[in-house]
Amino acid sequence: MISKTEEYALRAVVCLARHHRAGPVRTGDLARETGIPSNYLSKILHQLGRHEVVASARGRKGGFRLARDPSEIALAAVIEPFGSVTDRERCVLGRPECSDVKPCGAHGRWKHVKEQMREFFAHTSVGDVMERGERGD
Repeated sequence: MISKTEEYALRAVVCLARHHRAGPVRTGDLARETGIPSNYLSKILHQLGRHEVVASARGRKGGFRLARDPSEIALAAVIEPFGSVTDRERCVLGRPECSDVKPCGAHGRWKHVKEQMREFFAHTSVGDVMERGERGD
């Protein structure tokens, strides 16, 4: 449902949320902790920085950190720099033309699922994910 880049972005941001109070995390350490290739992770983090999801600091004690509190960062803000998963208009059955006017057999139900996904990403914060993960929900 989401691209590998979007998955990696979410994994990186959740990892940074775990270290939120400890200060910046170096890219190499973050790559090891998340299992994301370091070069790929660096590009993802810089893109997230341009969208003010993460902030970076140079120097010996530098690295990346969240730009604001995890509870203030919607999951949509993490994945949207890489293309919103719910705005992809390609037909799930691969038809070249699929719309409300000319729907495929899955169009109506898929449209409903996309709306639920949009709501999930827009109204679930990184903090929510962290809280539920700690409780085991």
